[in-house]
Amino acid sequence: MDRYYSLSNYLKTEYGEKVYKLSFDSGCTCPNRDGFLSYGGCIFCSNGGSGDFAEKITLDNIDEAFEKAKARISSKNSGNKYIAYFQSFTNTYGDIEYLEKLYTEVMNRPEVEILSIATRPDCLQDNVLQMLQRLANIKPVWVELGLQTSNENTAKYIRRGYGNEVFKEAVEKLVGIGIKVVAHIIVGLPNETVKDVKETVRFACDSGIWGIKIQLLHVLQNTDLAKDYKDGLFKVLEMDEYMDILCEVIPEIPKNIVIHRITGDGPKNILIAPIWSGNKRKVLNTLSCEFEKRNVIQGRTTNLL
Repeated sequence: MDRYYSLSNYLKTEYGEKVYKLSFDSGCTCPNRDGFLSYGGCIFCSNGGSGDFAEKITLDNIDEAFEKAKARISSKNSGNKYIAYFQSFTNTYGDIEYLEKLYTEVMNRPEVEILSIATRPDCLQDNVLQMLQRLANIKPVWVELGLQTSNENTAKYIRRGYGNEVFKEAVEKLVGIGIKVVAHIIVGLPNETVKDVKETVRFACDSGIWGIKIQLLHVLQNTDLAKDYKDGLFKVLEMDEYMDILCEVIPEIPKNIVIHRITGDGPKNILIAPIWSGNKRKVLNTLSCEFEKRNVIQGRTTNLL
């Protein structure tokens, strides 16, 4: 039986086959990096802006970028349908006229079924929402928002730069124009408990999101988080601890919400900890066994609110 509503299941149902994600870097930066809000980005963010596997793409190199992105997944790709995922940094923080041209060119490629844009909830001004609505008239658009935690104290520590109400308002506006919203949360943030993670999941789900990504905290080189880790200010999760948390969290997620990810693997060349997370196949297999053993099933049928 399917223990949870995975992205793979959703895509096979909607498109009749596997749809593969191609990751791109639009060249945008982030208000947490350029001084508008802060410098240095979120405390855990790598120099690649969480898009370390993304291909740089511009209006001048779209064909080349697509071929490189396809080559990255060639070992597992057996189809010709793709999600164009703009992953690096904040992909609505830039020249909106240029970004709309870029996204439109990408969406008009016949192999692209979905456009997915990673951004921040505080970077969705009216002109951005208008752009997204126009793009959604071409093909489906997903917007991925980095919530990470609903604990406001943790949010300040990781330098998220916005309050929970900003996230809720952003989801409401996006849903109102027909955009599917995916929330990113991080498990294992310093000083957070299982209760904190559950509250984050409930907050995200009750805001009206369509999908959720659950990410294990990675400590990466050249981040402020790495400095705190080396100073002994916190410990990363062991694999069995991560399993325990997920077994408690998955039942908190309504059955109608698509779970896009239940783990993640940071770039091995810059990964400091936890080292065990680098073996993604082992992590996923262990999770599958634990879900079966503990009869873990994705939970509520409707949102609480």
